[in-house]
Amino acid sequence: MVIIDLGVVKYVPDTGEAEVLRQSSAMQLDPGYLSVPQAIEFPTAGKHSAYGFFYPPQNKDFTPPPGELPPLLVKSHGGPTSAAEVSLKLEYQYWTSRGIAILDVNYGGSAGYGRAYRQRLDGQWGIVDVDDCINGARYLVEQGLVDGQRLCIDGGSAGGYTTLSALTFHKVFKAGASRYGIGDLETLANDTHKFESHYCDSLVGPYPAQRDLYYARSPVHFTDQLNCPVILFQGMEDKVVPPSQSEQMVAALRAKGLPFAYVTFEGEQYGFRRAENIKRALEAELYFFSRVFGFDLAEPIEPVEIENLQL
Repeated sequence: MVIIDLGVVKYVPDTGEAEVLRQSSAMQLDPGYLSVPQAIEFPTAGKHSAYGFFYPPQNKDFTPPPGELPPLLVKSHGGPTSAAEVSLKLEYQYWTSRGIAILDVNYGGSAGYGRAYRQRLDGQWGIVDVDDCINGARYLVEQGLVDGQRLCIDGGSAGGYTTLSALTFHKVFKAGASRYGIGDLETLANDTHKFESHYCDSLVGPYPAQRDLYYARSPVHFTDQLNCPVILFQGMEDKVVPPSQSEQMVAALRAKGLPFAYVTFEGEQYGFRRAENIKRALEAELYFFSRVFGFDLAEPIEPVEIENLQL
């Protein structure tokens, strides 16, 4: 049994005494259910390399049928110039303990790999990040680690933009989930908060001088190219990525007749904060993928209404 105890400890070097001043939580986790991430490097567009952390499925109580490979969920981090880090993410363990592999991608532009790597995203948001997520998934398929017919992708905010772009402009992923994701870069440039009001100038180009780029890289304008199911999550008081972003995508998905679900949370702002909403979003996403890929759930989950789904 692994005990993970988080808190503030007073340590006296001279005596070796330690006193717990504040304990935030104490979790007892059986390592038989824990997936240990593996750092990977894989080839991507432009003869570059990209990086990520691969979490294979892990559950000591179950083994897959002979010859069956697991579905893969690609995680596209937000920022977009932040980074995926290795730490205990219980959300990831939720997926891997249920037989779904995860690839947490540090696409070009992510921090932590040097200036040149960070600058790969300059003017290329929606291109480099998407290519790297796709090529990371392809790499794992080529290595025989995941099922190439059950690839999905998710992300929040900027990661939601990468997700929607990957689903719209490419045909690799079979389903996706966007949490308060960006579907329209022009709306983002006009409506986002003051702190990030010119963030896109370096990531896409000066606005409105290069408005054509903002249009060309916005998934909401090209839903005619989207051909796979999507679930969207949105906080209704979000001032960073306002509900209008998700609502534009919902209108386009409904008009095209694609399978989709739209889950909203009243009172939530940017990034879900309430425990019940975090739990609901996680379970709803798993329920959605279970319906799309046709696998049984290990425990009952409150259903999500999926429009246009025909199985």
